[in-house]
Order: sequence, then structure tokens, then C-alpha cells
Amino acid sequence: MNLLEKKLSASPVCKEAQQARDKGIYPYFRAIESDQDTEVTINGKRVLMFGSNAYLGLTNHPKVKEAALEAVKKYGTGMAGSRFLNGTLDIHVALEKKIAAFLGKEDALMYSTGFQVNLGVVSVLTGREDYILWDELDHASIIEGHRLSYSQKLKYRHNNMDSLEKQLQKCEPDKVKLIVTDTVFSMEGDIANLPEIVRLARKYNAVIMADEAHGLGVLGRQGRGACDHYGVLSDVDLVMGTFSKSLASIGGFIAGTKPVIEFLRYTSRPYIFSASNTPAATAAANAAFDIMVSEPERNAHLWKLTHYALERFRAMGCEIGRTSTPIIPLFIRNNEKTFAITKELFDNGVFVNPVVSPAVAPTDTLIRFSLMATHTFEQLDFALDKIEKVLQKAGVRQIAHSPKK
Repeated sequence: MNLLEKKLSASPVCKEAQQARDKGIYPYFRAIESDQDTEVTINGKRVLMFGSNAYLGLTNHPKVKEAALEAVKKYGTGMAGSRFLNGTLDIHVALEKKIAAFLGKEDALMYSTGFQVNLGVVSVLTGREDYILWDELDHASIIEGHRLSYSQKLKYRHNNMDSLEKQLQKCEPDKVKLIVTDTVFSMEGDIANLPEIVRLARKYNAVIMADEAHGLGVLGRQGRGACDHYGVLSDVDLVMGTFSKSLASIGGFIAGTKPVIEFLRYTSRPYIFSASNTPAATAAANAAFDIMVSEPERNAHLWKLTHYALERFRAMGCEIGRTSTPIIPLFIRNNEKTFAITKELFDNGVFVNPVVSPAVAPTDTLIRFSLMATHTFEQLDFALDKIEKVLQKAGVRQIAHSPKK
């Protein structure tokens, strides 16, 4: 074993992973052997999936799959180049125009993944004398993006508008001030205070970039996102979104004004130096986009499930924070207990995701429970009943009986 291998194998994260394996409660990289649906197969065992980001439940939709297959037949399986050179297809351009029009923006640019969007946009928009202001619970891709930037970085407390204003007051008035925030926070499920962010941006002449990865398809008219939900979409300068959640594919986009998008075309390295979205992924996202717009009943059912689940979790006495979306955190506040509860739920037929340190503080560990529009109330009741029993057994808290639907 060389020095690098010795150093890395002795790291705390590797040691903790091995300890969890030794105890039989390691919860990651569980290989799914079936389609991504409300019920999946893992190691030959059928379990209900409550750990997916496919909020509209479109990953197995016949029209989405057919669109991907037809694209492969016409264009092949890969692009073998970046958008900058040989990797632009007519379907790339068409989807970008569709996204821009849908969001009321002048132009849009697609990246191969959502992570690359934030990495490639946040890292290049501002210069050395400018400022990036970011919520402390922003997604890791935003954090990595501003790490690469030469700009001055100012962190504000989560969804705390007094903290944001104090940071804005530190900025020189004649410099660019870029406020970057998730709209729906991916672990906590709460929504950014977008109306107040817009008010402060106007007051201090700042620019807003909103990450709608978990808002697109969930909030707003026809799934336009949290910015539309709050009526501030036209006031937000840049809107980022992904295809890997509600749009049942892989990839991402940034939408904004033509000058900004044109600048990114020639300066954003993850865009310039990555192979472009595959034909299948592009066509699948496009088909899912059309279904999202034309079938509002999916979103309506998702919200019926969400309101019901939130009501039952609160009646159980679960600590779920400030969530008001299909992302519901169940705070456990102990690493090992979070792993153990996840394993117990899996054994009882319910797949959920554990979120532990270093992703969160050791005292903030949680189980992430998420809903899809294709879940039934029967499936949801089954999962809620199992969670109630497992949490009682684990002694997480006293849980009162709650009536079923």
C-alpha cells in the first residue's frame, strides 16, 4: 500500500463507512435491479421507493421511454464531443428555446448534468472585485462553483433575510453582487424566501440566480418552479434547473438574458469541455417536459400526497423542520441511529435515504423521505405505518396514534 492509499484508507469517512458495514447497517450504493418506479427490486427484494427525486414519476412513462429510443435510432447513443465543437444537435437547440420560452427568459443553455450548471455558471460570472452571496445550505454544486471563483464570497444564515442584508451592506455599491440560492432546499424541503430576496436585490442592486432543481415540476404554474409560485420569476435574473428529477433524465440548464448566456457559451469550462447531452437524455427530458405541462393532474396528486404525509408526520410527533414540499426530513440527530433506522425500514419494505455527517452536522442527521406523483395513498399509508413503528422501537420520540386516510 503506497502513502496515498494509507492516508486515504485511514480517513474518518472511510473508517466510519467500514464500521457501518461491520454492523450491517451500511445504507449506500444499494443496487436497484428494476425500473425506477414507486416499487423497486434490490437484492431480489421488492421495496417501496420513498427516496427518489422523480417527483412527477415520469422515469418509467411510456412516452418518455419511446422518445429516448427514437432519438437513439436517429442520432445514435452518444455525442463524442462538446456543444462547442461537434456536439450540438437540432434537438439540443429546440429544447433550449422551449425552456427559455417556458420560463419567460431570453435564452437558455444546457449542460450535461445539473452539478455542471452550478459549477460552470457560478465560477465565471463574477470577477475579483465582485461578490457572491450564498445561503449556508445551498447545494454542494453551488459551493464548488463559488470556490472556483476569484470573487469575494459572503455566506448568509439559512433563509435568514437579516443576515443576507447585513452581508449585502458589506459590498461595494458599484460592484456586481450575485445572490445564489436553492429555491427548494434538497435535504430540508423548505422554500427560500424569494419575495424578500428580490426586495433586497432591488434595494442593493444585486443579481439573483435561483437553483430550481427541486422546484421545477413541483411548484408554480405547470411546474415552473418556486420563483413562479411566488410571482417573482420575471425578477430573478438567472434560473437553473435539472433534468434528473421531475424531467426523468440527466442534464441541466441555465436560463437568463442573451448577454449572460452568450458569455457562458464561451467561458464556462464545464460546458465547453464536456461532451454534450446524449440524444436519449435530451429527447427524454423533452418528452417529460411536455407531459409536465400537459398533465397538471400529476402535480395535483403529488400535493395531495404531500399535504397528507405532512399532516400524519406531525400527528406522529415527528420532527420535520420547516418543510412544506414533497421533501420531508425526519430528524434523528444521531449518525448510527439514522443508519440503523434506515436499515430497519428497508427490512420492512420501505426505501428511504439517510443523511449524516459530514453532509450535515452530527446533531442534524435525518432520514430524507420524498414523494412521487405516482405513489398511491395505500403505498403512503404502508410506509407511514412502518415508519411509526420503527421510530417507536428506536425510541426516537413519543409518537401519538394518527388516523389513516
